[in-house]
Amino acid sequence: MAVKLFVSDLDGTMLPSRSAVSPENIAAVRRAAEAGVVVTIATGRMFEAALPVAEALGLDVPIISYNGALIKSPSGRVYEEHTLDAQLARDIISFCHARDWYIQEYSGGRLRYEKACDESRAYEASQGVPGIAVGRAGMLEHAAGNCKLLLATQGREITIARAEEIAEAFGAQVDVTRSADTLIEIVPKGISKATALRTLAAKLGIPAEETMAIGDAYNDLPMLEAAGKSIAMGNAFPEVKEATDYETLTCAENGLAAAIYAYVLGMGADAPIPLPKRDI
Repeated sequence: MAVKLFVSDLDGTMLPSRSAVSPENIAAVRRAAEAGVVVTIATGRMFEAALPVAEALGLDVPIISYNGALIKSPSGRVYEEHTLDAQLARDIISFCHARDWYIQEYSGGRLRYEKACDESRAYEASQGVPGIAVGRAGMLEHAAGNCKLLLATQGREITIARAEEIAEAFGAQVDVTRSADTLIEIVPKGISKATALRTLAAKLGIPAEETMAIGDAYNDLPMLEAAGKSIAMGNAFPEVKEATDYETLTCAENGLAAAIYAYVLGMGADAPIPLPKRDI
């Protein structure tokens, strides 16, 4: 299969935790681009947090951010944008505050939360983006224009329980997914990395069967299922591995680069980062 659009998740796929993109992954992405493949990013991160990665790759390609709610290029072109209704966002924020749950918002490209805490500090460190403590009233004041809301928790069981509670209360109006064991993403209904992949492919004139996606987490599943072919990272959740066509090495082993060489460029044992024969 000829691949013309290759879409990669960021955290756990292109980026190890709190790390910059590796020289190995940069080299593989650039080789694919030189071969005529559009290589881009699909992430739950805000656009501003994904931008440094795109710049490190040296590519001015559309970035899928906010779990599919915004498609925008580093040069500033907006391909697609979806935001939560302002009153709905206020209702969700109030719902979480009434339960003393941590929640954050992103209107105007700025990260905001009620007050600094362990969750906010951990998120800021992982994303490399500073946030602003605005109090509960401030959160409601900035409810308009949010592509996404996010809850950070202290563990998997709490995350599952809170995601289910939010989905029960607001599931008719939003989509709720888990991007990690401690993160819950809330986006406009019907929006996902999958819808963004389809939209971007259509705008670029690329048939769905000539797209490929790679990821590791639950919020990657719709995108992986929508792509012509899909790849799970070696560190992916079991459900992701079960749903994909191929599997590569782990993120720490530069599995993204190995996947590009094997599945996009068709290289074998002579690849800079070859896959074991059992994985090809």
